[in-house]
Amino acid sequence: MKKTLFSLLFAGLLFACQPKETVPDTLPMKVAMAYGYGEMDQVNTLGFTWNVQRDSVNVLSRSFMWDRVAQTVDYSDADTAYQFSLTAESMPDAHKAFINDKYWAMMPFQLAWDTGYTYETEENVDSPLKGTNSTKLTILYNNEDGYTPGDAYDLYIDENYKILEWTFRRGNGEQGATWTWENEQKFGPLTFAVDHMGANGKRFIWTSNISVN
Repeated sequence: MKKTLFSLLFAGLLFACQPKETVPDTLPMKVAMAYGYGEMDQVNTLGFTWNVQRDSVNVLSRSFMWDRVAQTVDYSDADTAYQFSLTAESMPDAHKAFINDKYWAMMPFQLAWDTGYTYETEENVDSPLKGTNSTKLTILYNNEDGYTPGDAYDLYIDENYKILEWTFRRGNGEQGATWTWENEQKFGPLTFAVDHMGANGKRFIWTSNISVN
């Protein structure tokens, strides 16, 4: 197996300053582009609802409308609804939910937006749940930024740079939990994998009410 280690710092800033023909030729950026990141400059607002299901019962839903121009988020759940600014000095609790849920909904784009992570690739790796041959892309965040610094994600990528499965490892621990990425749907220029199945084959998390304008 071929195994390679890279460092990706300030990629989001660099990409924003470069024309599309000079997009960095890295695996994380190829994944982002496969889901439509190259057309992100056309998108002003992104809306979605993040849902959790256990034992076939919907136990949690949170909705967001992100205005990328105004840098505001409209948040709602079963108990409350309000708007907050992403440029404010202090953030409400909904900001933590927004960050968490956005990774489930938009991880491919986070690979282009985020800075301060390293990544490692390994070819010809069977995905943990379905045993599909893939390229393993491990994303390791630094120990300084975000609400949960030092977390790691193992993404299992197909030949089209799409995510088949991912494993989340808190604090870069050896063990983690794995879910599928499936049921791709296109909204405007962007593609989303809306369903995430667990090892038991049942849907655990899904994204609904997606809007791209």
